[in-house]
Amino acid sequence: MVQKSIKSVPSIFKGLRIIDPAHKVVYCKKCVLSNQRPRTMFNEDGICAPCLYSEFKKTMIDWDKREKELEALCDKHRSKDGSWDVVVPGSGGKDSAYVSYVLKKKYGMHPLTVTWASSLYTDIGRKNLEDFISSGFDNVLGSPDGEIHRKLSKITFKEFGDNFLPFAYGQINFPLQIAVRYKIPLVFFGEDGDVEYGGSFERYNKPDLDLEYTIRTKFTSLSPEHWKSFGIKMEDLRRYSSPSLKDIKSVGVEAHYFSYYDNWNPEQHYEVAKEHTGFTPNPEGRTEGTYTDFASLDDKTDGFHYYMAFIKFGIGRSTADASHQIRDGIITREEGVDLVHKYDGEFPSRYLKEFLEYMEMDLNILNKTIDKFRRPLIWKKVSGQWKLRQQVEKLG
Repeated sequence: MVQKSIKSVPSIFKGLRIIDPAHKVVYCKKCVLSNQRPRTMFNEDGICAPCLYSEFKKTMIDWDKREKELEALCDKHRSKDGSWDVVVPGSGGKDSAYVSYVLKKKYGMHPLTVTWASSLYTDIGRKNLEDFISSGFDNVLGSPDGEIHRKLSKITFKEFGDNFLPFAYGQINFPLQIAVRYKIPLVFFGEDGDVEYGGSFERYNKPDLDLEYTIRTKFTSLSPEHWKSFGIKMEDLRRYSSPSLKDIKSVGVEAHYFSYYDNWNPEQHYEVAKEHTGFTPNPEGRTEGTYTDFASLDDKTDGFHYYMAFIKFGIGRSTADASHQIRDGIITREEGVDLVHKYDGEFPSRYLKEFLEYMEMDLNILNKTIDKFRRPLIWKKVSGQWKLRQQVEKLG
Protein backbone atom coordinates (compact mmCIF):
# COMPACT_ATOMS: atom_id res chain seq x y z
CA MET A 1 0.00 0.00 0.00
CA VAL A 2 1.30 3.47 -0.92
CA GLN A 3 0.25 6.41 1.20
CA LYS A 4 -1.30 9.38 -0.57
CA SER A 5 0.86 12.41 -1.11
CA ILE A 6 0.65 15.13 1.52
CA LYS A 7 -1.16 18.25 0.36
CA SER A 8 -0.98 22.02 0.82
CA VAL A 9 2.81 22.21 0.84
CA PRO A 10 5.41 24.17 -1.18
CA SER A 11 6.16 22.78 -4.62
CA ILE A 12 9.46 21.29 -3.46
CA PHE A 13 7.47 18.78 -1.37
CA LYS A 14 4.86 17.87 -3.97
CA GLY A 15 4.36 14.18 -4.59
CA LEU A 16 5.79 13.02 -1.27
CA ARG A 17 4.50 9.62 -0.31
CA ILE A 18 5.46 6.56 1.70
CA ILE A 19 6.79 3.74 -0.45
CA ASP A 20 5.49 0.65 1.29
CA PRO A 21 8.46 -0.66 3.31
CA ALA A 22 6.92 -4.11 3.70
CA HIS A 23 7.49 -5.10 0.08
CA LYS A 24 10.67 -3.41 -1.21
CA VAL A 25 13.72 -1.47 -0.15
CA VAL A 26 14.31 1.87 -1.89
CA TYR A 27 17.29 4.15 -1.32
CA CYS A 28 17.34 7.92 -1.67
CA LYS A 29 19.21 9.17 -4.73
CA LYS A 30 20.74 12.09 -2.84
CA CYS A 31 21.70 10.51 0.49
CA VAL A 32 22.00 6.93 1.78
CA LEU A 33 18.69 6.66 3.66
CA SER A 34 16.14 4.02 2.69
CA ASN A 35 12.37 3.80 2.90
CA GLN A 36 12.80 1.36 5.79
CA ARG A 37 13.09 4.24 8.25
CA PRO A 38 9.53 4.33 9.61
CA ARG A 39 7.14 6.84 8.01
CA THR A 40 9.80 8.40 5.77
CA MET A 41 8.41 9.83 2.55
CA PHE A 42 9.94 10.00 -0.95
CA ASN A 43 9.04 12.06 -4.00
CA GLU A 44 8.55 10.72 -7.52
CA ASP A 45 12.24 11.32 -8.33
CA GLY A 46 13.39 9.05 -5.52
CA ILE A 47 14.49 11.81 -3.13
CA CYS A 48 13.68 11.41 0.56
CA ALA A 49 11.80 14.04 2.55
CA PRO A 50 14.78 14.94 4.80
CA CYS A 51 16.87 15.75 1.71
CA LEU A 52 14.07 17.91 0.34
CA TYR A 53 13.72 19.58 3.72
CA SER A 54 17.46 20.30 3.68
CA GLU A 55 17.04 22.12 0.37
CA PHE A 56 13.95 23.87 1.73
CA LYS A 57 16.03 25.18 4.64
CA LYS A 58 18.72 26.47 2.30
CA THR A 59 16.49 28.18 -0.23
CA MET A 60 13.03 28.87 1.14
CA ILE A 61 13.31 29.71 4.83
CA ASP A 62 13.88 33.31 5.89
CA TRP A 63 16.18 32.66 8.83
CA ASP A 64 16.29 36.35 9.77
CA LYS A 65 12.52 36.24 10.16
CA ARG A 66 12.75 33.04 12.18
CA GLU A 67 15.32 34.67 14.46
CA LYS A 68 12.95 37.57 15.07
CA GLU A 69 10.29 35.03 16.03
CA LEU A 70 12.77 33.50 18.49
CA GLU A 71 13.63 36.92 19.92
CA ALA A 72 9.93 37.67 20.42
CA LEU A 73 9.40 34.30 22.12
CA CYS A 74 12.33 34.93 24.46
CA ASP A 75 11.13 38.48 25.17
CA LYS A 76 7.74 37.07 26.12
CA HIS A 77 9.18 34.64 28.67
CA ARG A 78 12.46 36.20 29.86
CA SER A 79 12.51 36.69 33.61
CA LYS A 80 13.49 40.06 35.06
CA ASP A 81 14.88 38.70 38.33
CA GLY A 82 17.15 35.96 36.96
CA SER A 83 14.77 33.14 37.81
CA TRP A 84 14.48 30.19 35.45
CA ASP A 85 12.50 31.09 32.36
CA VAL A 86 13.16 28.17 29.99
CA VAL A 87 13.65 24.43 30.40
CA VAL A 88 16.24 22.86 28.09
CA PRO A 89 16.27 19.04 28.07
CA GLY A 90 19.73 17.64 27.51
CA SER A 91 22.58 15.42 28.57
CA GLY A 92 25.46 17.83 28.23
CA GLY A 93 26.04 16.56 24.69
CA LYS A 94 26.88 18.87 21.84
CA ASP A 95 23.33 19.72 20.73
CA SER A 96 21.73 20.47 24.09
CA ALA A 97 24.88 22.33 25.15
CA TYR A 98 24.62 24.48 22.02
CA VAL A 99 20.93 25.28 22.59
CA SER A 100 21.52 26.12 26.26
CA TYR A 101 24.56 28.27 25.49
CA VAL A 102 22.87 30.27 22.72
CA LEU A 103 19.72 30.87 24.76
CA LYS A 104 21.77 32.09 27.72
CA LYS A 105 24.53 34.07 26.04
CA LYS A 106 22.82 35.43 22.93
CA TYR A 107 19.23 35.85 24.08
CA GLY A 108 19.72 36.54 27.78
CA MET A 109 17.59 33.65 29.00
CA HIS A 110 18.02 31.81 32.30
CA PRO A 111 17.77 28.12 31.41
CA LEU A 112 17.14 25.26 33.76
CA THR A 113 18.71 22.30 32.00
CA VAL A 114 17.04 18.95 32.69
CA THR A 115 18.78 15.62 32.24
CA TRP A 116 17.08 12.23 32.14
CA ALA A 117 19.78 9.90 33.41
CA SER A 118 21.39 7.27 31.24
CA SER A 119 20.92 3.60 32.08
CA LEU A 120 24.68 3.00 32.40
CA TYR A 121 26.78 6.13 32.14
CA THR A 122 30.03 6.06 30.22
CA ASP A 123 32.97 7.92 31.74
CA ILE A 124 32.88 10.50 28.94
CA GLY A 125 29.13 10.92 29.35
CA ARG A 126 29.48 11.79 33.02
CA LYS A 127 32.44 14.07 32.32
CA ASN A 128 30.60 16.00 29.61
CA LEU A 129 27.56 16.51 31.85
CA GLU A 130 29.71 17.66 34.77
CA ASP A 131 31.77 19.97 32.57
CA PHE A 132 28.62 21.40 31.01
CA ILE A 133 27.16 22.23 34.43
CA SER A 134 30.51 23.66 35.56
CA SER A 135 30.58 25.95 32.52
CA GLY A 136 27.63 27.87 33.93
CA PHE A 137 24.30 26.03 33.89
CA ASP A 138 21.76 24.99 36.50
CA ASN A 139 20.73 21.38 36.12
CA VAL A 140 18.15 18.91 37.38
CA LEU A 141 19.13 15.26 36.98
CA GLY A 142 16.24 12.83 36.89
CA SER A 143 17.37 9.33 37.85
CA PRO A 144 14.45 6.91 37.67
CA ASP A 145 14.01 3.91 39.94
CA GLY A 146 16.85 1.67 38.77
CA GLU A 147 14.93 -1.57 39.24
CA ILE A 148 11.94 -0.32 37.24
CA HIS A 149 14.11 1.18 34.52
CA ARG A 150 16.02 -2.06 34.11
CA LYS A 151 12.77 -4.03 33.90
CA LEU A 152 11.36 -1.66 31.31
CA SER A 153 14.56 -1.82 29.26
CA LYS A 154 14.43 -5.61 29.27
CA ILE A 155 10.74 -5.68 28.37
CA THR A 156 11.00 -3.22 25.49
CA PHE A 157 14.12 -4.91 24.16
CA LYS A 158 12.39 -8.26 23.98
CA GLU A 159 8.97 -6.92 22.86
CA PHE A 160 10.05 -4.16 20.46
CA GLY A 161 13.74 -4.73 19.82
CA ASP A 162 14.69 -1.45 21.48
CA ASN A 163 16.12 -1.20 24.99
CA PHE A 164 16.08 2.59 24.69
CA LEU A 165 12.32 3.16 24.72
CA PRO A 166 12.19 3.91 28.47
CA PHE A 167 14.97 6.45 28.04
CA ALA A 168 13.26 8.03 25.03
CA TYR A 169 9.97 8.51 26.85
CA GLY A 170 11.63 9.89 29.98
CA GLN A 171 13.81 12.19 27.91
CA ILE A 172 10.71 13.87 26.48
CA ASN A 173 8.31 13.72 29.40
CA PHE A 174 10.45 14.33 32.47
CA PRO A 175 11.44 17.86 31.32
CA LEU A 176 7.74 18.62 30.81
CA GLN A 177 7.08 17.43 34.36
CA ILE A 178 9.81 19.76 35.63
CA ALA A 179 8.37 22.67 33.65
CA VAL A 180 5.00 22.13 35.32
CA ARG A 181 6.48 21.59 38.79
CA TYR A 182 8.55 24.80 38.67
CA LYS A 183 5.97 26.74 36.63
CA ILE A 184 8.33 27.43 33.74
CA PRO A 185 6.11 27.91 30.67
CA LEU A 186 8.77 27.63 27.95
CA VAL A 187 10.55 24.38 26.99
CA PHE A 188 13.11 24.14 24.18
CA PHE A 189 13.89 20.74 22.72
CA GLY A 190 16.64 20.50 20.11
CA GLU A 191 15.76 19.24 16.65
CA ASP A 192 12.56 17.87 15.19
CA GLY A 193 13.95 14.43 14.37
CA ASP A 194 11.17 13.48 11.98
CA VAL A 195 11.82 16.30 9.52
CA GLU A 196 15.60 16.39 10.02
CA TYR A 197 16.30 12.66 9.79
CA GLY A 198 13.17 10.92 8.51
CA GLY A 199 9.72 10.16 9.84
CA SER A 200 6.37 11.90 9.82
CA PHE A 201 6.51 14.99 7.63
CA GLU A 202 3.15 16.53 8.38
CA ARG A 203 4.67 19.10 10.76
CA TYR A 204 7.55 20.21 8.55
CA ASN A 205 6.78 23.91 9.17
CA LYS A 206 5.66 23.83 12.80
CA PRO A 207 7.79 25.25 15.64
CA ASP A 208 6.15 23.52 18.57
CA LEU A 209 5.50 20.02 19.86
CA ASP A 210 1.93 18.84 19.77
CA LEU A 211 1.59 18.39 23.52
CA GLU A 212 -1.93 17.02 23.31
CA TYR A 213 -0.62 14.26 21.03
CA THR A 214 2.32 13.64 23.38
CA ILE A 215 -0.09 13.20 26.28
CA ARG A 216 -2.35 10.86 24.31
CA THR A 217 0.61 8.70 23.27
CA LYS A 218 0.99 5.85 25.72
CA PHE A 219 4.34 4.57 26.90
CA THR A 220 4.01 1.74 24.42
CA SER A 221 1.10 -0.04 22.81
CA LEU A 222 1.10 -2.55 25.66
CA SER A 223 -2.04 -2.61 27.80
CA PRO A 224 -2.02 -2.17 31.61
CA GLU A 225 -2.79 -5.88 31.88
CA HIS A 226 0.27 -6.68 29.79
CA TRP A 227 2.47 -4.50 31.99
CA LYS A 228 1.02 -6.22 35.05
CA SER A 229 2.15 -9.58 33.69
CA PHE A 230 5.72 -8.26 33.89
CA GLY A 231 5.25 -6.97 37.44
CA ILE A 232 4.97 -3.35 36.30
CA LYS A 233 2.25 -1.18 37.83
CA MET A 234 0.86 1.84 36.00
CA GLU A 235 2.19 4.11 38.75
CA ASP A 236 5.67 2.79 37.92
CA LEU A 237 5.33 4.53 34.55
CA ARG A 238 4.57 7.93 36.05
CA ARG A 239 8.08 9.32 35.56
CA TYR A 240 7.99 8.27 31.92
CA SER A 241 4.64 9.94 31.20
CA SER A 242 3.59 13.48 30.33
CA PRO A 243 1.91 15.77 32.85
CA SER A 244 -1.83 16.05 32.45
CA LEU A 245 -3.20 18.47 29.90
CA LYS A 246 -4.89 20.30 32.77
CA ASP A 247 -1.55 20.86 34.52
CA ILE A 248 0.16 21.90 31.30
CA LYS A 249 -2.57 24.45 30.56
CA SER A 250 -2.55 25.76 34.13
CA VAL A 251 1.13 26.69 33.75
CA GLY A 252 0.78 27.64 30.08
CA VAL A 253 3.62 25.36 29.02
CA GLU A 254 4.61 25.60 25.36
CA ALA A 255 7.34 23.34 23.99
CA HIS A 256 9.30 24.33 20.89
CA TYR A 257 11.96 22.84 18.62
CA PHE A 258 15.06 25.03 18.49
CA SER A 259 15.74 23.71 14.98
CA TYR A 260 12.72 25.65 13.72
CA TYR A 261 14.40 28.95 14.64
CA ASP A 262 18.07 28.09 14.09
CA ASN A 263 19.40 26.20 11.07
CA TRP A 264 20.34 22.85 12.66
CA ASN A 265 24.03 22.04 12.15
CA PRO A 266 25.50 19.32 14.42
CA GLU A 267 29.09 20.06 13.40
CA GLN A 268 28.67 23.73 14.36
CA HIS A 269 27.13 22.64 17.65
CA TYR A 270 30.16 20.47 18.32
CA GLU A 271 32.53 23.40 17.83
CA VAL A 272 30.49 25.71 20.08
CA ALA A 273 30.11 23.07 22.80
CA LYS A 274 33.81 22.18 22.67
CA GLU A 275 34.84 25.82 23.02
CA HIS A 276 32.29 27.04 25.56
CA THR A 277 30.92 24.13 27.62
CA GLY A 278 33.88 21.75 27.89
CA PHE A 279 32.45 19.13 25.57
CA THR A 280 34.89 16.31 24.77
CA PRO A 281 34.46 13.85 21.88
CA ASN A 282 34.84 10.11 22.28
CA PRO A 283 38.36 9.58 23.71
CA GLU A 284 38.39 6.07 22.25
CA GLY A 285 38.08 7.44 18.73
CA ARG A 286 35.07 6.84 16.51
CA THR A 287 31.91 5.43 18.04
CA GLU A 288 31.04 1.82 17.24
CA GLY A 289 28.81 1.48 14.20
CA THR A 290 29.87 4.76 12.65
CA TYR A 291 32.80 6.97 11.72
CA THR A 292 32.02 10.01 13.92
CA ASP A 293 33.17 10.62 17.48
CA PHE A 294 30.88 13.30 18.89
CA ALA A 295 27.30 12.00 19.15
CA SER A 296 25.41 9.78 21.62
CA LEU A 297 28.36 9.13 23.91
CA ASP A 298 26.54 9.00 27.24
CA ASP A 299 25.22 5.49 27.69
CA LYS A 300 26.92 2.08 27.56
CA THR A 301 23.68 0.55 26.29
CA ASP A 302 22.91 2.86 23.40
CA GLY A 303 25.08 0.92 20.95
CA PHE A 304 22.41 -1.78 20.99
CA HIS A 305 19.68 0.77 20.27
CA TYR A 306 21.45 1.69 17.03
CA TYR A 307 22.41 -1.89 16.28
CA MET A 308 18.81 -3.03 16.58
CA ALA A 309 17.76 -0.33 14.13
CA PHE A 310 20.20 -1.94 11.72
CA ILE A 311 18.71 -5.37 12.42
CA LYS A 312 15.10 -4.24 12.01
CA PHE A 313 15.48 -1.78 9.14
CA GLY A 314 18.91 -2.34 7.60
CA ILE A 315 19.74 1.21 8.69
CA GLY A 316 22.60 1.65 11.12
CA ARG A 317 24.32 4.52 12.85
CA SER A 318 26.62 5.24 9.94
CA THR A 319 23.62 5.61 7.61
CA ALA A 320 22.15 8.26 9.92
CA ASP A 321 25.42 10.18 10.22
CA ALA A 322 26.31 9.97 6.55
CA SER A 323 22.85 11.03 5.39
CA HIS A 324 22.95 14.20 7.45
CA GLN A 325 26.51 15.03 6.43
CA ILE A 326 25.66 14.53 2.76
CA ARG A 327 22.78 17.01 3.11
CA ASP A 328 25.09 19.48 4.84
CA GLY A 329 27.69 19.19 2.06
CA ILE A 330 30.36 17.72 4.34
CA ILE A 331 30.74 14.49 2.36
CA THR A 332 29.52 13.29 -1.04
CA ARG A 333 26.99 10.54 -1.53
CA GLU A 334 29.77 8.33 -2.93
CA GLU A 335 31.81 8.85 0.24
CA GLY A 336 28.70 8.17 2.30
CA VAL A 337 28.11 4.85 0.54
CA ASP A 338 31.68 3.78 1.31
CA LEU A 339 31.28 4.74 4.97
CA VAL A 340 27.99 2.86 5.29
CA HIS A 341 29.53 -0.26 3.76
CA LYS A 342 32.49 0.00 6.12
CA TYR A 343 30.80 0.76 9.45
CA ASP A 344 27.04 0.17 9.36
CA GLY A 345 25.98 -2.79 11.45
CA GLU A 346 29.23 -3.09 13.39
CA PHE A 347 28.42 -5.15 16.48
CA PRO A 348 28.65 -3.04 19.68
CA SER A 349 31.16 -5.18 21.52
CA ARG A 350 32.85 -2.45 23.59
CA TYR A 351 30.26 -2.60 26.38
CA LEU A 352 28.85 -6.04 25.64
CA LYS A 353 29.69 -7.44 29.09
CA GLU A 354 28.01 -4.51 30.88
CA PHE A 355 24.99 -4.69 28.58
CA LEU A 356 24.46 -8.40 29.21
CA GLU A 357 24.76 -7.91 32.95
CA TYR A 358 22.33 -5.00 32.90
CA MET A 359 19.81 -6.89 30.78
CA GLU A 360 20.32 -10.07 32.82
CA MET A 361 20.80 -12.27 29.78
CA ASP A 362 23.53 -14.36 28.26
CA LEU A 363 24.92 -14.16 24.74
CA ASN A 364 22.70 -16.99 23.55
CA ILE A 365 19.50 -15.21 24.62
CA LEU A 366 20.81 -11.95 23.17
CA ASN A 367 21.41 -13.54 19.77
CA LYS A 368 17.98 -15.20 19.78
CA THR A 369 16.38 -11.85 20.61
CA ILE A 370 18.31 -10.14 17.84
CA ASP A 371 17.35 -12.79 15.28
CA LYS A 372 13.69 -12.46 16.28
CA PHE A 373 13.64 -9.00 14.66
CA ARG A 374 15.31 -9.91 11.35
CA ARG A 375 12.77 -9.49 8.53
CA PRO A 376 12.97 -11.68 5.41
CA LEU A 377 12.82 -8.56 3.24
CA ILE A 378 16.04 -7.33 4.82
CA TRP A 379 18.00 -10.49 5.67
CA LYS A 380 18.95 -13.86 4.24
CA LYS A 381 21.26 -16.63 5.40
CA VAL A 382 24.29 -17.45 3.31
CA SER A 383 26.38 -20.44 4.41
CA GLY A 384 24.86 -20.15 7.88
CA GLN A 385 25.63 -16.42 8.18
CA TRP A 386 23.12 -13.57 8.13
CA LYS A 387 23.61 -11.18 5.20
CA LEU A 388 21.72 -8.10 4.06
CA ARG A 389 19.78 -8.79 0.89
CA GLN A 390 20.82 -5.42 -0.45
CA GLN A 391 22.74 -2.31 0.54
CA VAL A 392 22.88 1.22 -0.71
CA GLU A 393 25.03 1.53 -3.83
CA LYS A 394 26.68 4.33 -5.74
CA LEU A 395 24.69 5.73 -8.61
CA GLY A 396 26.13 4.65 -11.87
